Amino acid sequence: MTPEFKLISDWITPGSHVLDLGCGDGTLLTYLQSTRQVRGYGMEIDPQKNIKAVINGINVIQSNLNSGDLNEYFDPHSFDFVIMTQALQVVSRPDLLLDHMLTVGKESIITFPNFGHWKMRAQLLFKGRMPETDTLPYHWYDTPNIHLCTFNDFERLCEEKGIEVMARTVVNSQHQTNLGMRLWPNLLGEVALYKVKKRN
Repeated sequence: MTPEFKLISDWITPGSHVLDLGCGDGTLLTYLQSTRQVRGYGMEIDPQKNIKAVINGINVIQSNLNSGDLNEYFDPHSFDFVIMTQALQVVSRPDLLLDHMLTVGKESIITFPNFGHWKMRAQLLFKGRMPETDTLPYHWYDTPNIHLCTFNDFERLCEEKGIEVMARTVVNSQHQTNLGMRLWPNLLGEVALYKVKKRN
């Protein structure tokens, strides 16, 4: 169980109905079922991971998050929480997917790496090359990340869309936090966890 999943679990109300986008083998949902007694579904594009999720007792739908609207599968407000971990930067239109998440779900939990971290800035400034770090370990030519952003970028998108940031946790690559990250999250934080909902 990853530290990130444990942090997410702290935000989940017991007995909730949950949708996990890019659920992989269902590890997070399995954990939430045992610790928070949630019910729900996972969505995953990889057929091998789908098989593992089904073996783990997860209701999973094989689907590409880039193709179509979540409304094709679910009615509005079908879920208490829609979760997407470490996938915001790999989808083709994260802005539209965020809209869809907050249509079928009352609240969403999203995690992603910060391209504004000081190590990223230093590598660009001093090496003149695309950064590679623990949280973004790929080369520029083989990365699945097509929409890298900073925490400030994400929060600006939320503001433009009338989305309320209910909670935010900023951590390093080991999912630990400190005073510096709380004071200067966009400079010192490597990963963020956001809980958001549409403003009333």
